[in-house]
Amino acid sequence: MKTASNIIQPIISIIGIFLIGLSFTMIIPGFLDLAENNMNSSGFFLSSLFTFFIGFSLILVNRGSNKKIELKSAFILVVISWLILSIFASLPFIASTGNLNITDSFFEAVSGLTTTGSTIINDIENTSRGIILWRAILQWLGGIGIIVSAISILPNLGVGGMQLFRLESSDTSEKLLPRAASIASEISVLYIALSVVCGISYWLIGLSPFNALVHAMSTIATGGFSSKSGSIGSFNNINLEFIAVFFMIISSLPFVLYLKAVRGRPSVIIKDQQVRGFFQILILSSITVMSYLIIKGNFSSLEAIRYSLFNVTSILTGTGFVTAEYDMWGTPIILIFLFITFIGGCAGSTTCGIKIFRLQIIYYNSKETIGKLISPNRVINKKYNGEHLSSEITQSVITFLFIFIVTFVVLSLLLSFTGLDLLTSFSAAATSISNVGPGLGSMIGPSYNFYEISDAGKWLLSIGMLAGRLEFLTLIVIFNKSFWK
Repeated sequence: MKTASNIIQPIISIIGIFLIGLSFTMIIPGFLDLAENNMNSSGFFLSSLFTFFIGFSLILVNRGSNKKIELKSAFILVVISWLILSIFASLPFIASTGNLNITDSFFEAVSGLTTTGSTIINDIENTSRGIILWRAILQWLGGIGIIVSAISILPNLGVGGMQLFRLESSDTSEKLLPRAASIASEISVLYIALSVVCGISYWLIGLSPFNALVHAMSTIATGGFSSKSGSIGSFNNINLEFIAVFFMIISSLPFVLYLKAVRGRPSVIIKDQQVRGFFQILILSSITVMSYLIIKGNFSSLEAIRYSLFNVTSILTGTGFVTAEYDMWGTPIILIFLFITFIGGCAGSTTCGIKIFRLQIIYYNSKETIGKLISPNRVINKKYNGEHLSSEITQSVITFLFIFIVTFVVLSLLLSFTGLDLLTSFSAAATSISNVGPGLGSMIGPSYNFYEISDAGKWLLSIGMLAGRLEFLTLIVIFNKSFWK
C-alpha cells in the first residue's frame, strides 16, 4: 500500500528540473534590463539564483529514490508543477520596480503560464522591457507545456474525454512515433519553428524586432500579452492583423496533425472532425458579427470584415488580442463573444476552453438519444475520426461539461460577492476558466485590464485560470480522500 510520501517522492526531481529551467529563462530578460540600465535586472538575477537553488536542492534531496511515475504521481505532477512554477514565476514581478504586490504578481504569473493574457499592469508602455519580455516568455513556455501535457499526460489520465487522443493504438501503423517523449520533442521543434516564422513575419511588415518577438511568443501560445496597452490594435496595421489571424488559427489546431502532414499525410488536417468543426464555428461567428456591423451601419464592409474576423478569431482561440471595443457593438455581439469565450480551439493545441471535440461528442450523443427515442432497437456504432466512441469517453465529456458549468456559476457568484456587477462577474469568470484574457464591461473590457479587481477577486480568478488550464478534473481528483488511500 502506497503512502502519500511514496506518491509525491517520484515527482520531486522533475519539479526541480522544471525550476532550474525556469531559472535560466529569467536570465534573458535580466540581461535585457541590464543592457538598458534598468534596476529590474537585479530582481531577475536574484529570482533566478533563488529558483535555481530551490530546484537544485529538490534534485539533491531526492537523489537515488524511485523515479517511476505512476498514475497517482502523474495527477500530482500536473497540478503541483503548474502551481509551483506560477509561484516562482511571480518572483521577478515582486522584485520589480513596478510596485506589484504578491497578489498582483501571482495573478500576472498565472495569467502568463496558463496563456490567459489577463493583466493588472496599467501602463505597459512605461514598464521595463525586461518585464514585458518575461510576460511573453511565460506565455510561450506555458503554451508548449500545454501541448505536451495534452498529448502525453491528460489522455492517459482519462481527463474530460482526452483518452480519445491517446498516442498508443492497437494498430501500430497509426502510431506516429513509438513514445510520447519523442512526440513531445518533435512538437517542441515545430513550436519553435512556428514562433520564429511568426516573429519574422511581424518584423517584415513593420514591427520592431522586440515587438515582433513579444507578439510572436504571445500569438503562437494563444496568450495575448502585448507590449502595448491597446494590444495589436495600437499598431493600426491591417497586414499585422491578418498575419496574426493566420497564426492564431494555426496554433489552435492539433499539433500532432502537423507532424502527420509532414510525414506524408497532409489530408489528415482537413479530414479531422475537430478541425472542420473549428472552422465552421469560426466562419459562422465571423459572418454573423460582420453582418450585424454592416446592417447597423457602424462600419464599412471592409472594416466589418477586418474587425469581426480578427476579434472573433482572437476570442475563439483564447488568444485575447484586441483591435476594437467589441463590447460596445451591442447586446447581440456581447452574447456571441461571451459564448465563443467558452469554446476554445482543438485538443492538442495551445488553446483552452471546452474544446471543439467535446461539443461535437455532446452533439453526437444527443443525436443518438433522440434517434433511439424514435427507433429504440436501432444499433448505432458511434465513431469519432475513425475511432470507436465508447460510453466511457462520452460520460467523461459530460462530467467535464457539468463541472465546467458548475465552476463558472460558483466563480461568478463568488466574484459578485467582491462587489462586481453581473456582467463583469460573468465575463471575468468565463475568461478565467477559459483562459481567454479580456472580459466585457467598463472594468475588464477589451480597452481595460484587471487592475481594479479586488485582491480577493484576483485570487479567485487565479484559481479559476489554473483550474481551467488543468481541465478541472485533474485538480478535483487530488482533493478526493480516496485518491490518497
